[in-house]
Formats: sequence, structure tokens, C-alpha cells
Amino acid sequence: MGFFSFLGRVLFASLFILSAWQMFNDGGPAAKELAPKLDLVKAHLSSRLGVTLPKIEVRQFVATIIALKGVGGLLFVIGNIFGAYLLASYLVVFGPILYDFYNYGPQERHFSLLLTEFLQSVALFGALLFFIGMKNSTPAKKNLKKRTPKPKAA
Repeated sequence: MGFFSFLGRVLFASLFILSAWQMFNDGGPAAKELAPKLDLVKAHLSSRLGVTLPKIEVRQFVATIIALKGVGGLLFVIGNIFGAYLLASYLVVFGPILYDFYNYGPQERHFSLLLTEFLQSVALFGALLFFIGMKNSTPAKKNLKKRTPKPKAA
């Protein structure tokens, strides 16, 4: 059971780790793709909140994504619950920005691709919540000493 649990965590985390590695190697194109999405989110939040948001450097945005996915994925592999929290925070904060299907009409080609990727990230978030719930529900291992049975009285 322990081996399959570890194998499942490795396969699950590989989605995040490999995509972080790909984003790190292709940092320029990723930044170019994210810049308009980030500007759109900033404009939307500024209009809704009524305040001007500070300028966010796209490279810092990409570096934060890489750090959350890479470190969170590695910690998740070793069974650390903090890694699951990092991956979940990545999905909650950056998922709606990266997969902005809501900016397209249902007839456009980008809509279905982005909606599919967004729903996949929602499913991954659900799996992380399940992992966190299971980790929180299992009692901590205690140092239990084996008790010697009392001899029966004759």
C-alpha cells in the first residue's frame, strides 16, 4: 500500500513539476503569453475595487508560478502536507488567470481549450483537498510500547 501511495504522489506531482520545468525553460514565451492575461486581470480588479493596483512584473509572476509548482510538487512527493497547500494555492490563485475561458465566447476555439484546462485544474484541486483531508484525519503515530501480557492466575 505504501509503494502505491508514493507512486500516485509521484505521478500526480509530475504534472506540476514537469510543467514548471517547461515554463522555466520557455520563460520568454510564457511571459509573453501571460502578459496580456495579467493586464486584463489587473484592469478588471482595478475597476471592481476602485483602486489602482501596483505594476506586477510578468517575470516575477512566472517565477512565483514556477516556485509554487516546483517546490510544492517536490514536497508533495515526499508526503508533506505543506506541498499540497502550495499546489492548492497555485490552483486557486493562478488557475483562473491562466485559464481565462470567461474572456471568450462559447463559439471561439480558445473557449473550449481553456475551459477544459480550467476544469482539469478544478479536478486536481479536488484531489489535493482529498489528500489534505486524509492527512488531517489520520492520527499521528504514537510511540506505542508493547505491553507484556499479565500472567494468568491459577
